[in-house]
Amino acid sequence: MHQPCSNGAPPLHLNGDAPARNGDMQPLGLRMSQTDQEIVRLIGQHLVSIGLDRSAALLMEESGLHLEHPAAATFRQHVLAGDWSKADHDLRALHDLLRDSPHVNAQSRAEMKFVVLEQKYLEHLEAGRVLDALHVLRNELTPLQYDTPRVHRLSALMMCADAEELHARAQWPGGGVCSRANVLARVQAVLPPALMMSPGRLRALLSQAAQQQTSRCRFHAAPRDPPAADPHHIPFSLLSDHQCAADQFPIHELQVLNEHCDEVWYCKWSPDGSKLASGSKDNTVMIWDFDPVAKRLSFRKSLEGHSYGVSFLSWSPDGRYLIAAGPEDCPDLWIWNMETEQLHQKMTHSQEDSLTAVAWHASADKFVCGGARGQFYHCGLDGVVINSWDGVRVNALSCRSDGRGVLAADTHHRVRSYDFSDLTDRNVIQEEHAVMAMTLNAADTLLLLNVANQGVHLWDIRARALVRRFRGLSQGHFTIHATFGGAHQDFVASGSEDNKVYIWHINGEEPIAVVSGHTRCVNAVAWNPVHHDVLVSASDDYSLRLWGPRAHQC
Repeated sequence: MHQPCSNGAPPLHLNGDAPARNGDMQPLGLRMSQTDQEIVRLIGQHLVSIGLDRSAALLMEESGLHLEHPAAATFRQHVLAGDWSKADHDLRALHDLLRDSPHVNAQSRAEMKFVVLEQKYLEHLEAGRVLDALHVLRNELTPLQYDTPRVHRLSALMMCADAEELHARAQWPGGGVCSRANVLARVQAVLPPALMMSPGRLRALLSQAAQQQTSRCRFHAAPRDPPAADPHHIPFSLLSDHQCAADQFPIHELQVLNEHCDEVWYCKWSPDGSKLASGSKDNTVMIWDFDPVAKRLSFRKSLEGHSYGVSFLSWSPDGRYLIAAGPEDCPDLWIWNMETEQLHQKMTHSQEDSLTAVAWHASADKFVCGGARGQFYHCGLDGVVINSWDGVRVNALSCRSDGRGVLAADTHHRVRSYDFSDLTDRNVIQEEHAVMAMTLNAADTLLLLNVANQGVHLWDIRARALVRRFRGLSQGHFTIHATFGGAHQDFVASGSEDNKVYIWHINGEEPIAVVSGHTRCVNAVAWNPVHHDVLVSASDDYSLRLWGPRAHQC
């Protein structure tokens, strides 16, 4: 929009009481359906918002319609002009129109009046008219008996030394078009749209339609966050239905990495998407740098010394540390400092332990770890055990965003929630078969489970309900890792024992893509969290494969 404040459209009352054209006895608007009338009003409002006032006026004149009710248009004009006496009179007229409305009660009418009077009071204070402000406070705001605590806070503003202190304490930008437009928006939220439409209504509707199209688009992995300056930005043409081509989706082989000399069991991107870590049966962790322009990975460093092989990796949320875990017979964890690329700490609590699963707390200063032999530890960054849970056999772990809860998939086919602060636990999910791996989405609402002999299941944690069983992949008793992907994690990808990578849209059970290239079991898939058009797969064929858009294929 071209206006400095989207809520502050020009105070334009477009009256459509002009005589009918071409000899018609009845205005055009009266012969339209309600939907057509609303579309005309939406177009008129949009024309006004982009500065085409004359075009909007002609549209209203020809249709015989009002852009908004005359009483609402007058109210808008007086609010934007800061004429509060007239605005209060207009509001009483609007209240008369709403007297029989089932959607606007006495509380709503009091709210509208309070919003207007609050702005009037603050503008008096800003201008130094303390007595006028006091009159509004005592004789107009207080008698409303609406939001008494807010009235008390407003009364304290009488002690502000100057306008700057007033703005800060009231968290108010000051009198002017923007704050007055905000008054209109708050009143519009209560008024029926037949009287006054909410600002930018056409853009909002089109934005909703665009979001619906992208959610149904089979290959829409690109970001759809609007620019901060335009919350209803639409990144594609409205002139035809949106459909992304498969050419831009990460299903085209870009690179094969053969530096490992044995099975590659796991891979994971750093939180900023700039590095990839891969773990192998060859006892190494390899670090790779990613070039987002060339869409290429280049070998950076090999982290040595993992005598049991590396079956799982976990980056700290700040990307400073990387923990490497081994297979079931491994009692150790390696904590690597990724800034110095040196070993920070090798954690060994007992040689009888099996530490195969790790998850970091969001604070990045603590982590949890465990294994199928019954170890379940809560540790500090130095590897020292803070507390533990005895006898819990863990296959996979995920930390919740609240900083307290930890989800643990155990050997009883369950996912349980554990709180180390008070040592309480509860059941969250019960599966019929063993949970081999687990991934929590960024919103902390959905959980992917790789289930033995079943495949990938999607669970809603809040509802504790199975949302979807994804079809197609082959999963027996090998540990296969799935991942969320795309800018809004609308996709799910998983390895498979049939040597392929399977990709689903989160809203459908059938795969949207099945990617071939590996010659043995695909153990893990990692979707880049920042550069959403690339993912990596790790396989028993000793290789990593980078997948991306067709344009970057070799």
